Amino acid sequence: MKLFRYLSLTFIAIGLCSIGIFWENDIPLATLKAKYSNKESGFIDLSDMQVHYRDEGNSNDSIPLVLLHGTGASLHTWEGWVKELQKSHRVITLDLPAYGLTGPNPTGDYSISFYTDFIRDFLSKIGVKQCILGGNSLGGYIAWNVALKHPKLVQKMILVDAAGYPMQPKSTPIAFQLASFPVIKNLFKYVTPKAILAKSIQNVYGDPSKVTPELIDRYFELSLRPGNRAAFIDRMSTFKKSGLDDNYKNIATITIPTLIIWGNKDLLIPISVAKRFHQDLLNNKLLTFESLGHTPMEEDPIKTVKPVLDFIKQ
Repeated sequence: MKLFRYLSLTFIAIGLCSIGIFWENDIPLATLKAKYSNKESGFIDLSDMQVHYRDEGNSNDSIPLVLLHGTGASLHTWEGWVKELQKSHRVITLDLPAYGLTGPNPTGDYSISFYTDFIRDFLSKIGVKQCILGGNSLGGYIAWNVALKHPKLVQKMILVDAAGYPMQPKSTPIAFQLASFPVIKNLFKYVTPKAILAKSIQNVYGDPSKVTPELIDRYFELSLRPGNRAAFIDRMSTFKKSGLDDNYKNIATITIPTLIIWGNKDLLIPISVAKRFHQDLLNNKLLTFESLGHTPMEEDPIKTVKPVLDFIKQ
């Protein structure tokens, strides 16, 4: 019993020390806005949130390209694509609720139904009646659900390592795993080791050496926006409880032209899912990139944006 008490106290002491070492306070929103918004940034009131977005490029383009990021990311994930696309097209990116400068949804709703209607309302608010809608991971999941539920909004669709089909990941980022564990997930709201986040980003890259300190800093600092850590946990908890809905059974009814882009080294949503999209969608083209992972548009924007430009012109 003495040994047991000794070991228990030792583990408690180690736990408290770890909390002290890795405790991270939120970064004030004003500080983050100063660093991560720019002259192209706008903020609109929608669903009791200040939604951060950027509207860039050719303002005369009547059918803009709207790009949605994935879980844990922000509109910055598209910056490489936007740099090329804005030369000839209007490009709109935004921080989805729970992420980036937009922050948490006050209602705590992070269901796919919420996100689908949120995009409809966002586009209406900024006066976009139809667009080319693209998304990565969660963003892709939202995109094809918008195409199903609000088809008049979507002229064409771009799915980049999109979620939506039942599947088994080959590897899951450690941050995703910790956000699903009881007790630990509550600590994760305050104790946020930067090394864990860095490892999670490296996990979704085909070539982890491309993950720069600047990239890690951006993901890390935006995760410390007030409310974002709790929202990330709520989002993961929602997904764990409800899982995927049955909407994927209706993907075969989508007839709009679709470009599917996938990284062959995606361990989170494997290439088998890309093949299901390719099989079920009635009007699509699938392109895979051998050396890239789950976020190919971020990992190699120059290579992956070229087929997008061709697709838009068609």
